[in-house]
Amino acid sequence: MRSVDALIAHTLGLADDRITDTLEYQSIREWDSLGHVSLMVALESEYGVTIDDELTLSLRSVAAIRDFVEGQRQPTAHPAAAPPRTVRRGLDGVSFDETTITRIDGVAGTLEYRGYSIHDLAENASFEEVAHLLVHGELPDDSALAAFEKELRAARCLPDQVLALARSLAHAHPMDALRTCVSALGAFAPRRDVSLDETYEQARDTGIALIAQVPMLVAAHHAYRSGREPVFSTEENSYAHAFLSALLGEPPSEAAVRFMNKGFIVHADHSSNASAFAARVATGSRAGMTAAFTAAIATFAGSVHGGAAERVVRIIDEVGSPERAEQYVADLRGRGEPVMGFGHRVYRTEDPRVRHLRATVAELSQERGDHDGLAILDAVAEAMRPYSRHGLAPNVDLYAGLAYRLLGLPDDLAVPLFVVGRTAGWVAQALEQQANNVLIRPLLDYVGPTGLTHPAAAAAKGRGR
Repeated sequence: MRSVDALIAHTLGLADDRITDTLEYQSIREWDSLGHVSLMVALESEYGVTIDDELTLSLRSVAAIRDFVEGQRQPTAHPAAAPPRTVRRGLDGVSFDETTITRIDGVAGTLEYRGYSIHDLAENASFEEVAHLLVHGELPDDSALAAFEKELRAARCLPDQVLALARSLAHAHPMDALRTCVSALGAFAPRRDVSLDETYEQARDTGIALIAQVPMLVAAHHAYRSGREPVFSTEENSYAHAFLSALLGEPPSEAAVRFMNKGFIVHADHSSNASAFAARVATGSRAGMTAAFTAAIATFAGSVHGGAAERVVRIIDEVGSPERAEQYVADLRGRGEPVMGFGHRVYRTEDPRVRHLRATVAELSQERGDHDGLAILDAVAEAMRPYSRHGLAPNVDLYAGLAYRLLGLPDDLAVPLFVVGRTAGWVAQALEQQANNVLIRPLLDYVGPTGLTHPAAAAAKGRGR
């Protein structure tokens, strides 16, 4: 009779050294639903036991299987009562998987991409370097960076049909247009056998193309609604420079490029936020990279997720002057209403991305000779200081919208510009999900009525009497 470890390794097709106590059902591709059923059948055959549904659900790890086989712990097939489940609304505090992409420490205010501090990256890296880090897992050397930049430039081109669609949506909100056009990109991508799931390499190539195409879609839609034709530079400019040139219809200033590059970096990923989770859910169902992006954009547009960025800039208009900031905060807090741009689901201190956006906004304000907006936001931040120790510190949205105004852009572009930076993170999240895929399928605890009878059935039963 084989050892339990040998049985598990043989059934799942794994090397012996991979059979450890921490190995669990759905933690690796090989131990999927089919693999789990095969493992239960193998246990029955090898050890002459009967494993029913209850026991199948309990034997979800190597440790549990070892204990069961060795007789140290014999779970009852039919327990008297199922242990109560804890409902965590919004999946608050629930870890649904492991990641090597982004580390957040909300108490310390720490944000790292694959081990690199956001402060280090924001001050020293280009967005192309960070995108390579997220997508490929490492910072590129000079040759790898040159190749990646070339790949991004080559993928900027948009299909004529998608450009025509963007033109037809000139009346629409930029996020609605972006979601629709990204979805359409999937229909005009190079054809593959749709009967087969997208491979990891195909998903990665599609993701890199989307990183290049999404900013061009934002720029094209803005050009159409501004009454001009979009013009895409073919020069070997940086990602941020090429985007701003297309968006503004003219060469951008160096300060604008620095702001956009830094903004893209600090927006690039933020672990399992709602849009990244949506991308992972779509990937988990093997819907493909474009579908994952579409789901992420649709989710990001919500007013309590990325959509908040568009609303924050209105603070400047509502406050009017720095002297009114304290009263503005007092009025909102007195009515129990939130002050937009403050507080975060994860951070209990200042969002570590804020300092970098404020610094570049200060530079843009100096360049444009317009300091009023920055003074108002700083005054609001000061008025909110008493609440900061309770988690209501400035977040990433506070200063970004002002920068877009200083660039002469409308407020409704705040969210699409956030999306452009987040594209790299969505690609990384979707690829990590695909590399060790599992269908994400949480439960809902039913609390409604049961045993109801349709009126027609009740009537028929009455006639039968």
